[in-house]
Amino acid sequence: MKLFAKIILKLWGWKIHGIIPQNLKKCIIMAAPHTSNLDFFVGRLAYAAIGVDIKFLIKKELFVFPIGGILRTWGGGIAVDRGKRTNVVEQIVSIFDSADSIYVMITPEGTRKYSARWKKGFYLISEKANVPIALGYADYAKKEAGVGPVIYPTGDYEADLKIIQDFYRDKTARHPENFNLTPKKEDDSHDES
Repeated sequence: MKLFAKIILKLWGWKIHGIIPQNLKKCIIMAAPHTSNLDFFVGRLAYAAIGVDIKFLIKKELFVFPIGGILRTWGGGIAVDRGKRTNVVEQIVSIFDSADSIYVMITPEGTRKYSARWKKGFYLISEKANVPIALGYADYAKKEAGVGPVIYPTGDYEADLKIIQDFYRDKTARHPENFNLTPKKEDDSHDES
């Protein structure tokens, strides 16, 4: 899969930069900007090219025959129940706790459309599962994808979010009008995912 991914990306004109540190066995990989369905394919190929078997969150409603099997096996999909009575953060923390090695890709926006604020779930999962956050990206202007710095949450969400946002400030989304670089401050509601 690694060679295949490198060939496809090269044919598409994309370059890969950065890696997940070899000693890092578990982490959240932020996937931003996320404004297009194409982001999934670019990201999936980029991580395959650098030899990282990623998992990603997707709403359980999409796990129907025959797509569900493809999402699980080839795509690395993890079905999540985003219903009001479920806690996605706890679902994902449990997955981290039960794995020896796992890399879970999460989009901070939670949607491909414009979002006034990023969801805080990625940060809460990182804290509760005691795993760092690798800053993954796809920059359509440069046709470059990969991994930037690895962030270890300090417990100060606002300060850490600023560092994360600063990294993404020069990354160009496929649909730039849908990527919000100045998310509004998260309130204390239970909308964590």
